[in-house]
Amino acid sequence: MPPSQAQFAHSAEPLLAAENDTLLHPVTRPLLPRHSLERRRLQCYLAMILADLATVFVSFVGAGYFYLGPYGLEQSSLLSQLLMPVFLTIALYNGAYSMGALESAGKGAQRAILALLLSAGAVVFIAFYTKSSSDFSRLLFTVGVVCSAFGLAWTRAQMRSFVRWRCGTRIINEILIRDGGPQIRLAGASYIDAAQMGLSPDLDDPDVLNRIAHAVHTADRVVVCCSADKRSAWATVLRGANVSGDILDEAVAELGAHGARLAGGHGWLRVSVGPLGLRARAIKRLFDVAVSGLGLTLLSPLLLLVAVAILIEDGSPVLFIQRRVGRSNRFFDIAKFRSMANRLGDSTGERSASRTDERVTRVGRLIRRTSIDELPQLFNVLIGQMSIVGPRPHALGSQAGAKKFWEVDGRYWQRHALKPGLTGLAQVRGLRGATDTESDLQHRLNADLEYVDGWSLWRDIAIIFRTVTVLSHDQAY
Repeated sequence: MPPSQAQFAHSAEPLLAAENDTLLHPVTRPLLPRHSLERRRLQCYLAMILADLATVFVSFVGAGYFYLGPYGLEQSSLLSQLLMPVFLTIALYNGAYSMGALESAGKGAQRAILALLLSAGAVVFIAFYTKSSSDFSRLLFTVGVVCSAFGLAWTRAQMRSFVRWRCGTRIINEILIRDGGPQIRLAGASYIDAAQMGLSPDLDDPDVLNRIAHAVHTADRVVVCCSADKRSAWATVLRGANVSGDILDEAVAELGAHGARLAGGHGWLRVSVGPLGLRARAIKRLFDVAVSGLGLTLLSPLLLLVAVAILIEDGSPVLFIQRRVGRSNRFFDIAKFRSMANRLGDSTGERSASRTDERVTRVGRLIRRTSIDELPQLFNVLIGQMSIVGPRPHALGSQAGAKKFWEVDGRYWQRHALKPGLTGLAQVRGLRGATDTESDLQHRLNADLEYVDGWSLWRDIAIIFRTVTVLSHDQAY
């Protein structure tokens, strides 16, 4: 019997508790991954960088001491400091710190040594043209490079144990969801029986999508094996789940289609990949923390004033908490200043506010028109549930005309590949307010998908500046 919706609404713990009984392959029964490996892989990359730089420095200093004695320490130390920035720059771009380097110590060592040789060549070239090569011992530089190469090979071999300690035998978490289709086995993957767990790609049921999101939230890659009639729906779910996703399609092997691969004798069709890489996500998160932290600090007097005004007019609570759909189609609770009378609030968002809405208080009308009611969402940004810029999160009951949002356009769930934003591309284009017709949603959805497909930090900054010009608008009531 499928689990109840309440089991999946807030955490994945029920999934983990049931893994030995229902989620696991009946033969291999691998445990579902409890934690995402992304942060641990980042720790491994940082450890490798520090170890490589330390190896180069120690190799040069050691060579200098044994060749020239104490006098050689200063010169060798300076040579290593000239070499290391160039080495690190090349190593970051030639795959010395990549998934392949984590999987294979030999491959990582080869790329690190290649970066070392290229950086040594670059330093020699620069020294030659600046006529500064005569200031340094050529033999000392050569010995330092050779010692560094052997040192990097040894260091990478030792780092293998560190990688295994942090990430285990596999550096990515893979989950295979079986929902019909051929019965296959994927080495090292965890298995989910969709029928037993009540997981289906029902695009009309946000609760089911929330359960799927919790089931795969620790995965780096999700593979779905399903019948042909479910592939399109599963593809849509995976695109919005912020994971690298594959759907098993035996026809791919016969057609040799682009965007597909062969593995284990099966054809794999690539249908989704997270829109942002690790570096881009790190930059966006640092930007969100900096802006939200600064905003809360500067706006704290205004936040306090609005809270007092709400208390005086309509009493507590000051905040209106509503469940919204966030990144990967997972639910979260959004915070806003309460702008409607407490007894007339709409927790599901099925009824959009109108210009003469009797539910809106006097204070509420002012803060809605100036967008001040949205400011508590800076706390959502600070704790990582939202971003400063992204597709605006919608309430579960939101409608365009007489239809739910996801009933208007099947691409709707793809907008959740990124965190929802305090502002977004649709908002600065004036696409705000009530969605009285289906076209109102279509225009917003097109803008959201455009943002998801073309993210950049500079675009976020531009949207923030444009937001200032649309804080007060006629469509807020």
